[in-house]
Amino acid sequence: MKAFVVFALAIAAVSAEVVEQVYPKDLPKSDKIEGRITNGYPAYEGKAPYTVGLAFNGWWCGGSIIGHTWVLTAAHCTNGASSVTIYYGATWRTSAQFTHTVGSGNFIQNRNWPNQNGNDIALIRTPHVDFWHMVNKVDLPSFNDRYNMYDGWWAVACGWGGTYDGSPLPDWLQCVDLQIISNSKCSQTYGHQPDGILCVATPNGKSTCQGDSGGPLVLHDHNKLVGVTSWVSGAGCQSGHPSGFTRVTAHLDWIRDNSGIAYY
Repeated sequence: MKAFVVFALAIAAVSAEVVEQVYPKDLPKSDKIEGRITNGYPAYEGKAPYTVGLAFNGWWCGGSIIGHTWVLTAAHCTNGASSVTIYYGATWRTSAQFTHTVGSGNFIQNRNWPNQNGNDIALIRTPHVDFWHMVNKVDLPSFNDRYNMYDGWWAVACGWGGTYDGSPLPDWLQCVDLQIISNSKCSQTYGHQPDGILCVATPNGKSTCQGDSGGPLVLHDHNKLVGVTSWVSGAGCQSGHPSGFTRVTAHLDWIRDNSGIAYY
């Protein structure tokens, strides 16, 4: 019996091998700048008016409008960049309603990134933007919801690019519906995940991918921004492994203190 137990534990140790996490923007690039939502669907005009494209120095990310003068994105997107051009109200990526370019002095990165997992978040201060049906903000969760983990809730992520790995790369905005899973379930693949991480299931290869870094994850119910695209499986976006987002509710104080935006 003792030998059997040792053998069983050995099998369990092999099966519990931790999968690598990688930033979507650092995945192998195609021959042009692009975002990618794998196995999603084309968005209609105005579906996600809070989504912006961010063209940095040689890489592309997404972001979310959270106020007239603020965009929320990932720290690994702003890191090392001298400036960014923000594409507002684009359904076809290169046909934005308008653009603004701002320098790195307008970037505010979470000071704990990259030393602590779950802090991959940054703010970009922008010129004032008026809201209408093609360009609008997305609400943050309220402080009353700061301890809601949203396990089992459905949300939508949007970005630009191909519909599957290796596909022709259209520039039309793509969206994908994803179900949030518990951190304990996510930890079965990647090892311990702190509360600052929010994970989603990626069945049938539906996932965020290269170029979607920093983009939004918004609840179907209540239309609240709960995640900022942070990492995917090192085995590939279509591997079926969970994808990870920075959990917005873990940073409500930080967002309020740096931008003045808060919901009570």
